[in-house]
Amino acid sequence: MSWGTELWDQFDNLEKHTQWGIDVLEKYIKFVKERTEIELSYAKQLRNLSKKYQPKKNSKEEEEYRYTSTRAFLATLNEMNDYAGQHEVISENMTSLITGELTRYVQELKQERKSHFHDGRKAQQHIETCWKQLEASKRRFERDCKEADRAQQYFEKMDADINVTKADVEKARQQAQLRHQMAEDSKAEYSSTLQKFNSEQHDHYYTHIPNIFQKIQEMEERRIVRIGESMKTFAEVDRQVIPIIGKCLDEITKAAESIDHKNDSQLVIEAFKSGFEPPGDIDFEDFTQPMKRTVSESSLSNSRGDGKSEPKFGGKSKGKLWPFIKKNKLMSLLTSPHQPPPPPPASASPSAVPNGPQSPKQQKEPLSHRFNEFMTSKPKIHCFRSLKRGLSLKLGAGPEDFSNLPPEQRRKKLQQKVDELNKDIQKEMDQRDALTKMKDVYIKNPQMGDPASVDHRLAELGQNIEKLRIEVQKFEGWLAEVEGRLPMRTEQARRQSGLYEAQNSSAVNSCAQDRESSPDGSYTEEQSQETEMKVPATDFDDEFDDEEPLPTIGTCKALYTFEGQNEGTISVAEGEMLYVIEEDKGDGWTRIRRNEDEEGYVPTSYVEVYLDKNAKGAMTYI
Repeated sequence: MSWGTELWDQFDNLEKHTQWGIDVLEKYIKFVKERTEIELSYAKQLRNLSKKYQPKKNSKEEEEYRYTSTRAFLATLNEMNDYAGQHEVISENMTSLITGELTRYVQELKQERKSHFHDGRKAQQHIETCWKQLEASKRRFERDCKEADRAQQYFEKMDADINVTKADVEKARQQAQLRHQMAEDSKAEYSSTLQKFNSEQHDHYYTHIPNIFQKIQEMEERRIVRIGESMKTFAEVDRQVIPIIGKCLDEITKAAESIDHKNDSQLVIEAFKSGFEPPGDIDFEDFTQPMKRTVSESSLSNSRGDGKSEPKFGGKSKGKLWPFIKKNKLMSLLTSPHQPPPPPPASASPSAVPNGPQSPKQQKEPLSHRFNEFMTSKPKIHCFRSLKRGLSLKLGAGPEDFSNLPPEQRRKKLQQKVDELNKDIQKEMDQRDALTKMKDVYIKNPQMGDPASVDHRLAELGQNIEKLRIEVQKFEGWLAEVEGRLPMRTEQARRQSGLYEAQNSSAVNSCAQDRESSPDGSYTEEQSQETEMKVPATDFDDEFDDEEPLPTIGTCKALYTFEGQNEGTISVAEGEMLYVIEEDKGDGWTRIRRNEDEEGYVPTSYVEVYLDKNAKGAMTYI
């Protein structure tokens, strides 16, 4: 099967067919280019999708990725990023192995096709020239034969005519002979030309054209083979990334199987457990009896009337605060009252000042109103250590020892701080070791540098390391203090805690809140509504049971009887002697203690204060 023998007369059709083959190849190249663009676009969209749902650095979202389900989702996003990378590989390989190669091949194919058909046209032009020469020789021979016949007839006519002279007859005879000779010459030339043409024609159709057509056939077959190989490469490029894509999908499946609902549930407890007990029952208040209002221990009010001790931080009471009390209400239980103190009576009482008036009465707040406030307020968990001490902390700027946090969260923060400081120490030590080696090199090879040039930096590094070690010792001391107060934890809990700390680089928000510039450090309603505290859950046991009560700084004598009807206040009787544990800070209230379990605020104008000389010197408020 050869185009040279089978298609010897189909030069034009072969030219059209080979051009169509090149068009098909270019069409396939365009198809592959569009496929690579689709792969790139798909990969870009996958990467953008993965990036869109990645947690933002230093944001709240990072804290959410401690749960196994969210970590599995993060692993899925990372695998999708790798999955997108494989589609980029597909695009790159198709561009280099198919598009680029075929584009170069098409250019070569066009040049080869042009050369072959140029040779074919040249051969055709040559055979056409030979044919024209043959036709010219044939016409010349035909014309000379006719001229010879006419000359012979003319001679015979002249020879038969008796009236014609002998000279004319001879002339006619010579002319006839000349024409016959010309005809013979034309015949010989025509015969020679015919033989030459037949030879050229035979060579053309049996040698030149078959060779040219054979080359065209081979060129076309190579084109067909090449496009087939490209299609195989097209499939192979996809097949090469299938194992990696399969690994990505396997990793996604593995991440999904790693989701532990029990562990996530435990993390929720770790994150939001307050450590407080639910509130107790509220005591019945019998307003039919002339008795002081009594409130149950869980309401956090003073209950002197029935002899119940007031729950307070730092004491031995096991009563827990309800974490869903409104912030300003909860603050008022441990700090000075919000309202200004009542004015002192016009004159002293009989025991101190003659004709003393009764202590000012204040409107009691109905129990139903208090309960409604508890139920409708937003749940906000406060740092009770800072509430008890009355620290004026700014939001996000808690104390260095994290004492504003619950014990478990404080331990985690301190441990994290110790780890960070140890890492900084290691970095500084690595730099110091590197500089020490450089100095040794300089000492051995002075031409490389001056050894004294690194002494200053080495001294700085030594000072930095020493400062960091002091910081580590300080935080380790606080950590030991906290761990001494925490209940014994099982080894499994310690491992889990360490695991959670390693997985969460972002620290828990401090529970310190903005305070108004009031001397007692009490919160205001505006701030309590603007900011909600987030105290990460932990085993928040009796943290404050071991805390020492505030020391006494003096004594005081009640000038008037004061009914402590508001939350945070304490009732005193006229002439009663009490201990002072906190001076008036400018808000008109003084904090006093009756015994180990009863303390609160009274108006400064209602007492005469005698401060301990060893503390601040005697000072009397009259």
